[in-house]
Amino acid sequence: MVFLLALFGMVCWGIAPIFAKLALRNVNSVTGLTIRTLFAACVILIWSTFSGNFPDIKNININGWLCIAIEAVLATLIGDLAYFAAVKRGEVSLVTIIMSSSPLVTLVFAAIFLGEKITFIRLMGAVLVILGIIMII
Repeated sequence: MVFLLALFGMVCWGIAPIFAKLALRNVNSVTGLTIRTLFAACVILIWSTFSGNFPDIKNININGWLCIAIEAVLATLIGDLAYFAAVKRGEVSLVTIIMSSSPLVTLVFAAIFLGEKITFIRLMGAVLVILGIIMII
């Protein structure tokens, strides 16, 4: 089931940039990101309310709120703004390949902050990703 969910997410993430590029033809990056974020927030709020998941919010402690806030600033604010600006200005196929290499950063920071091991296989995978990016630039 995890594989199918990941595969479904991958397909959605693969299609979404096409619509972002089309939407940004007549709109600046900040406006596009704002509209996307507001729309997504409304849909998630409605979905989580009707699915019964929203009451979990009262179980989040201060550390959880802080981590969610930091993730929101890094990913949704800064990261997505950089992504929208890059999609508006560049080739969407190149931008998405570069942006999709973010697990390289995750690999390093997960080792530093979460104590996760960087195995030989993961390291070789990271090297291949870096070589792939160098080849397309």
